Amino acid sequence: MSKLTLQSTYTLSDGEKLPVLGFGALGQGDAKTAVAEALKAGYRQIDGAQMYENEDQCGAAIRESGIPRNEIFTTSKISSEHRGHGYDTVIKGVDESLQTWGHDYIDLYLIHDPLKKDLRLESYKALVDAKKAGKVKSIGVSNYGVKHLEEIKNAGYPLPVVNQIELHPYLQQREIAAYCKENGIIVQAYCPIIRGATDTTIDEIAKKHNKEPAQVLIRWSLQKGYVPLPKSGTPSRIQSNTNVFDFELSEEDIAKLDGLEKGKACSWNPVNAD
Repeated sequence: MSKLTLQSTYTLSDGEKLPVLGFGALGQGDAKTAVAEALKAGYRQIDGAQMYENEDQCGAAIRESGIPRNEIFTTSKISSEHRGHGYDTVIKGVDESLQTWGHDYIDLYLIHDPLKKDLRLESYKALVDAKKAGKVKSIGVSNYGVKHLEEIKNAGYPLPVVNQIELHPYLQQREIAAYCKENGIIVQAYCPIIRGATDTTIDEIAKKHNKEPAQVLIRWSLQKGYVPLPKSGTPSRIQSNTNVFDFELSEEDIAKLDGLEKGKACSWNPVNAD
């Protein structure tokens, strides 16, 4: 794991390449500048969503960066509340996202949540068809628990290549993470730095490595095999969050961080929805 770099990628189950570290784009009003800074810092994975109302700004920042489109991995999502679920709604939503990003394709498109039980399989089928049509390269889900993933599997659809969930030492989602690992699903970790929460254990490990607490938390996620998606609007923080490839947490460090499990979310986390 210590050989990872900012340019490293994981090969998804469909053969596409996902950078090991992503940038969580900020909501409306902040995204363009933040994404531009992230691209300057070396990020090549940009995570947006319809619900964040930032797709247009993400797309603009990418176009103006001068970086070839095929060198940047883009993610967007459709939620049950913002646009709605259901086959026709999701097909339309993907088309809206393409127009808003200003791109011919989106690398990864996610069902943002497992809500709307009666419609979520229809929504997923829409993504399967959007992939077949070349509108998206890969499809996945977000905030899905094991039963939601099993529902997809039992329906005979290809499993998602990614499940994006809130994941950090306070909320380790071990059952979901284990299921994903067993089934070849990459776990993307949102809120990986616990929104700046302070903790004596994390601070001590950071001091030991001459690193910042956020860098320790991102490194923990990387060493677990997850793909962390830190957010920031501060250029210095955007840069420092990439400086996580020049040190390695020891087994003792990992054990201490693993011991911080509280089952405590700092965000949405609807993984237990019906």
